[in-house]
Amino acid sequence: MSEEPRPRMMARGLGRGLSALLGEGGDETPKALRQVATELLQPGRFQPRRHFDQESLDALADSVRAQGILQPILVRRSPENPNTYEILAGERRWRAAQAARLHEVPVLVRELGDREASEIALVENVQRQDLNPVEEAQGYRRLIDEFGHTQEALASALGKSRSHIANTLRLLTLPDEIQTMIADGRLTAGHARALVTVSDPLAIAQEIIAQGLNVRQTEGYVRARDREGAEKPGGKRSDRSKDPNVAALEQELAQLLGLKATIRADDQGGVLSIRYRTLDQLDLVLARLRGPR
Repeated sequence: MSEEPRPRMMARGLGRGLSALLGEGGDETPKALRQVATELLQPGRFQPRRHFDQESLDALADSVRAQGILQPILVRRSPENPNTYEILAGERRWRAAQAARLHEVPVLVRELGDREASEIALVENVQRQDLNPVEEAQGYRRLIDEFGHTQEALASALGKSRSHIANTLRLLTLPDEIQTMIADGRLTAGHARALVTVSDPLAIAQEIIAQGLNVRQTEGYVRARDREGAEKPGGKRSDRSKDPNVAALEQELAQLLGLKATIRADDQGGVLSIRYRTLDQLDLVLARLRGPR
């Protein structure tokens, strides 16, 4: 297996861009490029990836054992211990080097703050499609909440559509159990998107897995349940049949809050409901309503 391809990144919205930070501009200095003992490196605190495929990692280790590390690992000095380094891009290469029993690896040292470190970690993984959908959504949410990026800016910088960013963020409105199902591969992002507006997503998710439904079958199953609910005496039509403008507002609220929001209109105005599962989530909603102090 050959070494991972170098990511191509010219994202003006995300710092100087990963290509520039990796030295593709040809202005590298000997001081920035060096050999560092593998034990002096540590995973980055902003690494959005939580799952590393062992088979793929073993194959990369075989390549590293035969050819060495062809692309330097991007690092910064650890804020807690200046004698060690925090990995910003290239954690798979570092893990493979350890498995190959290399004593040293080539690194590029950059003096970067937390903002750029977080951006680079997300950009590298998204471009290589290394993240599962939940990790990707959590990375987007962090860039929006902590660093003030808009969905439009992220879409432009990452080469994604705004609808992709929005739909991915919507996954975070689902119950934690469903997010776990997505992360471990039992459900796809397509399955999950069909569950965002239903009233009992966990029960339907379990049924999808039990029956082995594909995404199209899942969408049909959800529509059939919607029709059944609307036809029952006193039954209410699902969110799929409500006013498109109201549905769009619900989606925007869900993206802003990271929680499911429901708007029920009536003759006297309407009711806005925000579903939370923990007190921490409720505190977050209140903090955003209060605004900066």
